[in-house]
Amino acid sequence: MKRIILPTDFSDNAYNAIQYALKLFKEKECAFYLLHTYTPAIYHSEYMLHSPGQIGLGDLYQTDTMVQLEELKDRIHREFKNPKHTFFLHSAFNTLVDEILDTIENEKADLVIMGTQGATGAKEILIGTNSVHVIKKATCPVILVPSSFEYEKPKEILFPTDYEVDYQQEHLQELVAIAREHMSRIEVLHVSQGLDLNEEQLTHKKKLDTILADVAHLFHDLPQQQIITAINNFQLKMRKNLLVMIQNKHTFLERLFIEPIIKKIGFHVTIPFMVIPPYKKNEK
Repeated sequence: MKRIILPTDFSDNAYNAIQYALKLFKEKECAFYLLHTYTPAIYHSEYMLHSPGQIGLGDLYQTDTMVQLEELKDRIHREFKNPKHTFFLHSAFNTLVDEILDTIENEKADLVIMGTQGATGAKEILIGTNSVHVIKKATCPVILVPSSFEYEKPKEILFPTDYEVDYQQEHLQELVAIAREHMSRIEVLHVSQGLDLNEEQLTHKKKLDTILADVAHLFHDLPQQQIITAINNFQLKMRKNLLVMIQNKHTFLERLFIEPIIKKIGFHVTIPFMVIPPYKKNEK
């Protein structure tokens, strides 16, 4: 059974991501963890010291959020009625990112699927702060779903890579599973940096070809240009339904979140964006 964490702040954006998850895995036996975190608005250090005025405050917040989670579960059951899906409710007094990371570890989660922004997310922000921290720290793949995205089967998957990663079967198993389930085609996109692939990159590319052997896939080598430009232009030529990248601190994805200029040159996530964490042996 697949284990999937669905963080929610009860916003429309969060529910859109939940709907995406339920439709993406419609035919799969899944355990979904509806996760919400809270921090009382008047929280301060005395709360931890059991100030008489705040005793029980956390319990009140938890009770309230559990009621909202129950209502959310009821709504899901009414709208989807899928006997293959089981739901567990999780409310915690913690930061969202830390609770997601703890739940990944405790429940041995396979995926996290969440919205790109919360209830107050500004549209001009590339990806919400919580989402950025989750994908940088998570030990399982994370799928971010834009609030405006209406579900489409991931028939065409775009996978930009620089072949600097020593790909592993286990590392890419969620990507391959999705591609198999939906009979997807994976478009592997490499942008030249003005040099031919070195021996190590060629070895990695061959290994990737072997791992993807059971699913339709094509390799594309584009001339030197900004990777963001290449991604945007490639999507214009052929509609893509899912963007997939590997979180590798030496490559483009890491720079994506630390270079402010990125926001100015047009990289805006308009389709679901799956981020695969580094394979442990590749972390350096």
